[in-house]
Amino acid sequence: MLYFLQQLLNGLHSAALYALLAFGYVLINGMVKRTNLAHGPVFAFAGQILILIAVFGWNVLWLTLPAAVALGLFAAFAYSALVAAILSRSVFLPLAKSAPNAIVVATLGVALVLMELVRISADTRDFWLAPILAHPIVFWSGGGFQVTLTLMQLINCALAVAAIAAAAFALAHSEFGRNWRAVSDDPGAAALCGIDTARVFRWSVLAGSIFAALAGVMAALYYGNISFGTGMVFGLKVLFVTAAGSYRDPLRAATGAALFGVAESLWAGYFPIEWRDAWTFGLLVALLVFTRAGRGEPESQRA
Repeated sequence: MLYFLQQLLNGLHSAALYALLAFGYVLINGMVKRTNLAHGPVFAFAGQILILIAVFGWNVLWLTLPAAVALGLFAAFAYSALVAAILSRSVFLPLAKSAPNAIVVATLGVALVLMELVRISADTRDFWLAPILAHPIVFWSGGGFQVTLTLMQLINCALAVAAIAAAAFALAHSEFGRNWRAVSDDPGAAALCGIDTARVFRWSVLAGSIFAALAGVMAALYYGNISFGTGMVFGLKVLFVTAAGSYRDPLRAATGAALFGVAESLWAGYFPIEWRDAWTFGLLVALLVFTRAGRGEPESQRA
């Protein structure tokens, strides 16, 4: 039982990362309504910028570790905001009304550019952060087994819940939230009602990218390192989760992604970990097939 509780708690951290990514992905997808392959790479890019700048601050500027990490955090969010501005103005807005494959190809190109920028900046080396707030907090113990989470895991989970709750409240009650729903539903009608659709578009891409960046820096601070391969895998899983769940409700997508993160952790605790990604992608494909098939049935035939 204690082992099960440990795996469940381990899944909370993965759930927080998936939830942030899913929330941000739906914010952007509500505007572009196309597959966005740059979302996972923005997640990895933010984490790697944090690590690179923190290492620079530590080795070159001789900063203390907290100051170096703070500098890295500032740079990660600043660069992510810059990437979001370039994406919204130069990729998404010009291609939003083009063929669906145009944005897929363009965002794949953006992913490759971000990967190469970080690789060149790091001189093809792999940097690691020192463990931060890694001492365990014991929740239960018995029979020589302890159920623990690190302080960093707890902080990350709390930040994710706070960020998603605040954003969901803002979407439900703010003018931006009303405008986002209007533009997501029918941009032409929203424009006729006087809504600046281009402005809503840009702010949505910025907000979605900041959520991806927040997940990226949380992952970097906890794991100490993050690769673009990890970013692409996380991005693809979130893409499938949101496709099977909801492209219209960021909170619902985040909840589904969080449950998926917990399920993935439980698999890793009880089954061969080398089959984890194969199982998760298989499950997501099956969910996508069944949910799409269900949506295609007449209303009278649905359960």
